[in-house]
Amino acid sequence: MPPVAAEMLSGGLQKMAAVPGADSVGTVEYRLRVGEHEVGLNARIGMPLSLEWHGEIACTNCGRNTRKSFGQGHCYPCFKRLARCDMCIVKPELCHYFQGTCREPEWGEASCFTPHVVYLANSSGLKVGITRKTQLPTRWLDQGAIQGLPILEVATRQQAGFAEVLLKEAVSDRTNWRAMLKGDVAMLDLYAERDRLLAQFAPRLDALRDTHGGDAIRRLDARAQAFTYPVRTFPTKVVSHNLDKTPKIEGVLLGIKGQYLMLDTGVINLRKFTGYQVSVA
Repeated sequence: MPPVAAEMLSGGLQKMAAVPGADSVGTVEYRLRVGEHEVGLNARIGMPLSLEWHGEIACTNCGRNTRKSFGQGHCYPCFKRLARCDMCIVKPELCHYFQGTCREPEWGEASCFTPHVVYLANSSGLKVGITRKTQLPTRWLDQGAIQGLPILEVATRQQAGFAEVLLKEAVSDRTNWRAMLKGDVAMLDLYAERDRLLAQFAPRLDALRDTHGGDAIRRLDARAQAFTYPVRTFPTKVVSHNLDKTPKIEGVLLGIKGQYLMLDTGVINLRKFTGYQVSVA
C-alpha cells in the first residue's frame, strides 16, 4: 500500500476506533478520532507522526474546560455526578442500585441491567473480565488481547461482577501493559482454561444461580477469537510518553496495539488523554 500523505487534525482526542480486519490474518484496523475528524492509522505505520497538546482539556460529557481530567476525560463535577464514573463500574459487585443510591437510575437500568458476558482473554497472559454483550470484540481489542473467549452470559452487570470475583481467585483480572506491548505473549488453549475454571468453581457458581435464578448465569459454548495487530516492530524496552509532561510527542509510528501508539521514541496510551485538545500530523 502506498504511503498516505500526512493530514493535520485538530480537536478533542478520543479513544481509537478498532475493528477486526478483513485480511487473511485478521489484522485489526484502527482509526484515529480527533474532534469531528477520523482517519485510518494502519497505512501510517512506518511514517512520522506528531501529537501536540495545546494545554486545554474539554470534558467529554459537558464540554467545559477542566485543568485535570478525571475518569478518562471528565471534569470533576461530572466525575462525581455520573454513574458511569462510580466505583461500581470498576467493581460491579458493589452496585448500589437497589439501595436507591444510584447516581443515574435510568442510565443504570439501560447500561447495567442488560446481558453481560464473563470472558477469558489473553493480552499479557490469561485474564478474566466482564463487559456488555454488545461490546465484544471491542473490549478485547482495547486491551490488546490476541485471543478472547466468552464463557458465561449473565443477566446483569452486578451478577457478572459476582462471577468475576470468584474466578479472580484463580485468574488475574488485569493486563500487564508492558508485557502486552512487547509482543512476546504465547497463545493459550482458552477452551481448556474455561473448562478448568468452570469445573473448579462449579459449586459456587451454582450457589449464585440459586440466589439469582437458574437463567441468570449461563455457560456459553462460544468460539474463541484470535487477533493480529498492525505492528512493524515491537519495543524491547517500553518507554511511556505523557502529554502532561511532554506536550509535543514525535516519532515514527511502528505499530498499534490496544489503545497504544508505538513510536520509535516511546509508546502512548491515547485513551488516558481523552478530551485533551490536540493537533495530530
